[in-house]
Amino acid sequence: MRILGLDPGIRCTGYGLIAVHSREPTLVDYGTITPPPDATMGERLSVLYDDLTQLIEMTSPDELAIEATFYGINVKSALILGQAKGVALLCAAHQRLPAAEYAPRKVKLATTGNGRAAKEQVRFMVQRILNMDHPPQPIDASDALAVALCHHQQCRLTGAGLSAKIPGA
Repeated sequence: MRILGLDPGIRCTGYGLIAVHSREPTLVDYGTITPPPDATMGERLSVLYDDLTQLIEMTSPDELAIEATFYGINVKSALILGQAKGVALLCAAHQRLPAAEYAPRKVKLATTGNGRAAKEQVRFMVQRILNMDHPPQPIDASDALAVALCHHQQCRLTGAGLSAKIPGA
């Protein structure tokens, strides 16, 4: 199974692709989708949609895992991030790619054993779990890999991935 993890953002969306063979995750690819900084909101969302569509077509993941929007105390930021997440979910639906959402706390718990772990702790554990020579950069890509690893762990706990539960996926 190939899992594409996403850490959605309007300025920078991190992605991380892992493959799972014999229940062990291995790194396939990671990076970011970064629209031009002077682009309008609509243009940024369009770049995210187009680049994510291309990424899915090139890498052929079986499932998508995305970090749920954490709104904390800034509702405006949550609404903006929600637009990026919505575009990512729409793209996945158009590609018939099953998608799951995970709260940031669950992602941290799955990778570090601590739901309140710092981003640096998550990055360290992602590097260790995936046997990487160096920490994944930037932090958005590291977070996306953590989301993919969280989904892998969830699939192990439930015994199957999303594609096994969705007819025609």
